[in-house]
Amino acid sequence: MDRKTILMLPGLLNDATLYENQVSALADVAKCTVGDLTRSSTIADMADDVLAAAPETPFVLVGMSMGGYVALEIMRRAPKRVSALALLDTSARPDTEEATAGREALIARGKTEFPKVVEALLAKLALPDHADTPEVGSAFQSMAISVGYEVFVQQQRAIIGRPDSRPSLAAIRCPTLIVCGADDSLTPPEVHKEMAEAIPGARLEIIPECGHLSPLEQPDKVTAILRDWLQSLPPEKGGEPIPGAGDGVDSGEPR
Repeated sequence: MDRKTILMLPGLLNDATLYENQVSALADVAKCTVGDLTRSSTIADMADDVLAAAPETPFVLVGMSMGGYVALEIMRRAPKRVSALALLDTSARPDTEEATAGREALIARGKTEFPKVVEALLAKLALPDHADTPEVGSAFQSMAISVGYEVFVQQQRAIIGRPDSRPSLAAIRCPTLIVCGADDSLTPPEVHKEMAEAIPGARLEIIPECGHLSPLEQPDKVTAILRDWLQSLPPEKGGEPIPGAGDGVDSGEPR
């Protein structure tokens, strides 16, 4: 199997640590990099940030949670730059009024109690048995504190303002994998089934005993699913750069 180029996009308050297990375990079949989603306050601008730094040849795009929202924006802007797409614990739906109100409350609380906000988020993201472990709970808290409150606000604003991606799902033509923790309460299995049914030929995998942070909560299972899927992908076509790639231009795709 040819060695794939994979660009991974993290979720809210996550950094490259989120995918540390996958990057290491897939090194024999893929060159993995993790995108930076800490610089902008809209999903559109995050997509531009990613595209400006992305490989010039087609790459496999993996996005979890907020990273999935950015991945779907990239699919609208520059689909020819993506050879295959994996969406983990995310949704194509826009934010609900209830979810937005909850995010605003966390932003307000975080001004003075950011560590407690991080603890509250962890309780919603991971299963209790996982949240208490160093591999999940400590890793998430360390990432979140490192990313910090100011970026937290930017990312929450971006998530609140994200578009409804459901109308554009049918236009996705590359091989697509959709992965969800069976116990993910934030983006539950039904929203993943919705995406799988809308994207032509999409493959759906639901992981038992797993919440929202699947790359951390079930790292071996996520890695195995990704490896099996990567092995099913067709060989990369050539190595010619795509016009406009590398300079933030979307290779001529309409916005």
